[in-house]
Amino acid sequence: MRLTSLDVFRGIAIAGMIQVNTASLGKVYPFLSHADWNGCTLADLVFPFFLFIVGVAMSFSLSKYTKGKLATTSVYRRIFRRSIILFALGLLLNGFWNYDFSNIRIMGVLQRIALAYLFAALAILKLPKKGLWVLTVILLFGYWGALILIPVPDYGAGVLTREGNFGAWIDRLIVTPTHLYKGDGYNSMGDPEGLFSTLPAVATTLSGYLTGDWLGKQNPNSRTSINLALIGIICLLIGGNWNLLFPINKKLWTSSYVLFTTGWAILLLAGCYQLIEVRELRRWGKPLEFLGLNAIFIFVASVLGLKLMAKIQIGTGETAISVSNWIYQNWFVSWAGEMNGSLLFAFITLLFWWAVAYLMYAKRWFFKV
Repeated sequence: MRLTSLDVFRGIAIAGMIQVNTASLGKVYPFLSHADWNGCTLADLVFPFFLFIVGVAMSFSLSKYTKGKLATTSVYRRIFRRSIILFALGLLLNGFWNYDFSNIRIMGVLQRIALAYLFAALAILKLPKKGLWVLTVILLFGYWGALILIPVPDYGAGVLTREGNFGAWIDRLIVTPTHLYKGDGYNSMGDPEGLFSTLPAVATTLSGYLTGDWLGKQNPNSRTSINLALIGIICLLIGGNWNLLFPINKKLWTSSYVLFTTGWAILLLAGCYQLIEVRELRRWGKPLEFLGLNAIFIFVASVLGLKLMAKIQIGTGETAISVSNWIYQNWFVSWAGEMNGSLLFAFITLLFWWAVAYLMYAKRWFFKV
């Protein structure tokens, strides 16, 4: 079974990711900028949407192995192979242009997707449905307990700063400082896609799986869409209230953040499902479907494109400027201003990659990992 609405949802997520990544080259509107620490903006929804979608997709791709048929060695081999490829692609992006493995950043977006997919897939194949619910709850409450109760050397317990949180300490201990994220105020003291904070990201993926598993057993009607939306609202309320005790924070991937973003993901999926699967209004979603069917390729290519434009210089010496900044300043900022310029630059970039996705779709080229 394949849900067109899920492909459209995936297209929305990749479109959002391109828009956020490209707009960040300049001064951006607040909704396209990640929250500095606590809080959640539109930009902070994109990554968890991706993990949620991965989980929903697994509810269909692994369905025959959860209904009595045992997974063979080849199934596990494919799962590990896909995880390794995704992780390797993440390292490719992190080190692009100059691969110095003595200080390359180990973790990242694709690395988190790889690990969350791997552990979620193994749990799905090994645990009964109730076991998955229990595991999701354990991950959320266990992560909360770890960050609040376990004392960190030199900082103490319950310190939720970039340097003092328990997850950052684990990252420094296992990944080591030279291989951690060095931007955004971290200074090798932690990582926004760190190793320990991947545990609640697994819960995000499992929430997608459990949603997809339930959805696959329903008839495509408005009642299903309404029930799905109600589940989303419940997640939003729980996450919003948990925020009072455990702040919504993307860079820590807090448990409240998991539930809050899962709520928004379910609501968006419910909307796509109602329009496409129930009312059969498909034409509006076709352009987004093009992006969704080659999401990993478009993401990797777009990030490599941005990195390449940032590396290539126009001019020499102190007057040298990157290609990306030259285009941004001369084609957009000069007449639209900084914030509108960054927004338009990101939108034009998105249109370019949409054209690539359309050509790939027309040629029936689908990049599968």
